[in-house]
Amino acid sequence: MSTAKKDYKRVTVKSLVEMKANNEKISMLTAYDYTMAKIVDGAGVDVILVGDSASNVMAGHETTLPITLDQMIYHASSVIRAIDRALIIVDLPFGSYQSDPKEALRSAIRIMKESGGHAVKLEGGKEVKESIKRILNAGIPVMGHLGLTPQSIYKFGTYTVRAKEEAEAKKLKEDALMLEKAGCFAIVLEKVPAKLAQEVAESLTIPIIGIGAGNGVDGQVLVTHDMLGMTHEFNPRFLRRYLDLYTEMTNAFQKYVADVKSLDFPNENEQY
Repeated sequence: MSTAKKDYKRVTVKSLVEMKANNEKISMLTAYDYTMAKIVDGAGVDVILVGDSASNVMAGHETTLPITLDQMIYHASSVIRAIDRALIIVDLPFGSYQSDPKEALRSAIRIMKESGGHAVKLEGGKEVKESIKRILNAGIPVMGHLGLTPQSIYKFGTYTVRAKEEAEAKKLKEDALMLEKAGCFAIVLEKVPAKLAQEVAESLTIPIIGIGAGNGVDGQVLVTHDMLGMTHEFNPRFLRRYLDLYTEMTNAFQKYVADVKSLDFPNENEQY
């Protein structure tokens, strides 16, 4: 079991590479608002992802596609104001980088300038290479994302495990190497076979963060609302629920309603 090798008062992209070199696993969770980010950062999580998963858990959309760049900047700004230690990475939303490297650069610059985020993340391999190069040339750190790429859900047609077949696994390994050579500081691997993810992690010098990619990678990421048990309908194999907040919050709300109806709240000590 790995132990912390260094106490990072502020986590940077350089810190993550050092952590991998020192065999220290990297912890990463999502946050989309000030209050949650304050708690996550205070708990010692290394990286906070302002993910486009806000489209699902905050706005109720079926996919990540509808969320806009303006909305991502709003969420990221809220998170940035809360943190003291964690590295903040912001997803570039669907449509803000895929087709035009110049548009990708404009989107990344807006995120950095208007939210104060520390880095951006985008999905894809060689098809977004030019966008990545443009962003990196502007001095903006980039995290890659391979495997299951939710912004391409209508292309894949399913959220099933990716890269099980040899051809797709070969492409994933080639894309991962390309992302490292292009200058990405880390890569998220989502929902790929554990053996393949470990091969990628061992072949690269940059950290590989897994979600549904086994324990042979350099770190793990989960959606905070999922691991806290707030989104109780979502039950993938890779998800460990550390709390059942759905039940606890429901019970608390029901108790509040009952107390209001019965005139138990507020009592004499709760009024002026």
